[in-house]
Parts: sequence; C-alpha cells; structure tokens
Amino acid sequence: MDEWAPLAAVLRPVRAGNAFEETVERLLQAIKLEVVTEKLPPERELAAHLGISRVTLREAIRALQQAGYLDVRRGRYGGAFVTYTPPRPGQGDLRRAVVDMGTDDLADALTFQMAVELGAAQTLAGTELDRPRRDELRRRLREVNSAGPGDYRRLDTAFHLAIAELTGSPLLTAACADAWLRVAGLLNAIPLLQHNIRHAAVQHEEIVTAILAGDSGAASRAVAGHLEGTATLLRGFLA
Repeated sequence: MDEWAPLAAVLRPVRAGNAFEETVERLLQAIKLEVVTEKLPPERELAAHLGISRVTLREAIRALQQAGYLDVRRGRYGGAFVTYTPPRPGQGDLRRAVVDMGTDDLADALTFQMAVELGAAQTLAGTELDRPRRDELRRRLREVNSAGPGDYRRLDTAFHLAIAELTGSPLLTAACADAWLRVAGLLNAIPLLQHNIRHAAVQHEEIVTAILAGDSGAASRAVAGHLEGTATLLRGFLA
C-alpha cells in the first residue's frame, strides 16, 4: 500500500465551490481521528492530493494554526505539525458529550456506524483480494492488537477505516470516516479497560479471518458483535 493509504479515508479530493471550508473539514477529520498525529504531508503533495491550489491549502492551515490545531514551522525541517491531543477521559465527560450530541443523535450515530461498517466488511469479504491488500489488512490487525494504551484508540480507528479503504470505494471509505468522527468524542470519553481490549483483539481476529476467508456472513456477524460491545460500554458508563 502507498504512503497515502492511511490518509485516503479522510483526505479525499475537495469539490469546487467551498474549497477552503472543505479543506479545513478534511484536515480536522484527519487530526481528530488521529489519522495524522505528527506532521501533515508536504504542502505540494497534499494540495495535489486534495485537488486544490497551494494558496487555498495555506489558508486552511493558517486557520487551523490560529485555532490551535497546528503549529507551522519554517526552514529545512519545517512543516505543519499537529498540536491537538484528544482530551483524557474524566468523570462526566461522556455524559456531557451525549448531552451536547443529544440521545436521539447518539442512537442515530451508532445505527449509522453499524450499517456502514457491516457494509464495508461484507463488501471486502466478497472481494477477490490480492496479496498486497491481504497483507495490509493483516498489518493493521497486528498494529491494533499490539497497541499500548496511548495508541490504542488511534490504531483501532485506523483498523476499522482500513476495512473500508481496502474495498476500493471512496464513497464507502468517506462514509466510514464520517461514522467514526461522529462517535470519536464519545469513545475518547470512555476509560480504556484491559479486559475489553483483550476481548476486542479476539473480535478483530474474527473479523479479519472471515474477510480473508471470503465469508461475508461471518464477517458481518463479527463486526456486529464488536460494535454491539462498544455500544454496551457506552450505555454502561451512561447508566
């Protein structure tokens, strides 16, 4: 997979009309989902990938610098460096996040995520995967299942986005990224539980095994069980 593969889900080409606003949106999605955690790609490459002018890109980066998400440094080792860090879970954070979202919107977000991720897993399982894509899926699995607490949320998101990316459908990939962005604040407000991480690792294995075996039904059941577990934790911390 090329170096743009991890970014493809969110840094997709910008449409004409609201280029500045959409560029800010794309960059914020990549930052908040922790798809990019250290430094944005080189300006020339990023502008070409997004299909925008370098002037528009610079304006978007400047706006995010002013908002506190990026730090722009000049010189040989310069670039746009990410300064945003997700807030640490605290008592009441999840409840406040749900209040801000609204209970109906929370239920809708979880339904949307379930539908999109089931579709992505079923589609990928029904696809004849070449060796590079099979290897990439296994690599993402190894990454998330060996992640430490500090990297777990980021690599878990990357694993799920990879399933959509590997289908080759930009629309499905964008929908999956949108679904994750809707629940990212909620998940960041949940403390990491070691037993849950171990259980999730088993479920990740089941998802990948089903996809690589071309078993759409098993892949769907594995994803559904995994996401239902997340929803159960959310309800538990809200009780």
